[in-house]
Amino acid sequence: MTAPVQAATAQESVLAGLNAARRSAGASKEDSQNRFLTLLVTQLRNQDPLNPMDNAQVTSQLAQISTVDGIERLNRTLEALVTNSSDGQALQAAALVGRQVAVPGQVLRVFEGTGLAGIELAAPAERVRVTIKDANGLPMRSLDLGAAAAGTRLFQWDGKTDAGAAVVDGAYTFEVSATAAEQQVSATALEVGPVTGVVRDASGIGLEVGTLGMFKVADVRQIY
Repeated sequence: MTAPVQAATAQESVLAGLNAARRSAGASKEDSQNRFLTLLVTQLRNQDPLNPMDNAQVTSQLAQISTVDGIERLNRTLEALVTNSSDGQALQAAALVGRQVAVPGQVLRVFEGTGLAGIELAAPAERVRVTIKDANGLPMRSLDLGAAAAGTRLFQWDGKTDAGAAVVDGAYTFEVSATAAEQQVSATALEVGPVTGVVRDASGIGLEVGTLGMFKVADVRQIY
């Protein structure tokens, strides 16, 4: 009378082992299959002779190992795709070294008396204005860029204040405002700088844009 109890206990033990095997995501395909076959044979040897496993149970066990194997194959394929994609992004990013890019930011750097920056509009605007500020945050020049279509555009500053005085080369800040039918239009300030390096780390591919800092490839709004 104790045989069925012992068989049931052995089956539970084998099933527990099988479940533990399924949770082992790091196991190789060969190890998983060998482990499954060993557990299945053990389960068959210890089954209750008066109540053996039917074909449906065996088929279910085989389906479980097939599912685990399929998930492992899918994971390896996805890992390969992610690696290939990352390599491709790194190559594309490397091609930007030496090029000028526009990225979100409010720095307007003047070099040899000229400053270059950009704006990004979410919708067409009837009037776009740029306010350039000094190191203390005080307005020193207002530029009226007129009407502009939605999208990205660059603008130049002649390096002079509203009073006509030339400023020294260096970094300044600016703000953008845009309106249409007396309503505000979403506008993003874009700073411009040269790509001087590419950094690849756990967070992805990063671009070193001169003295402006690190940016993601997705931050680039314009290349020229």
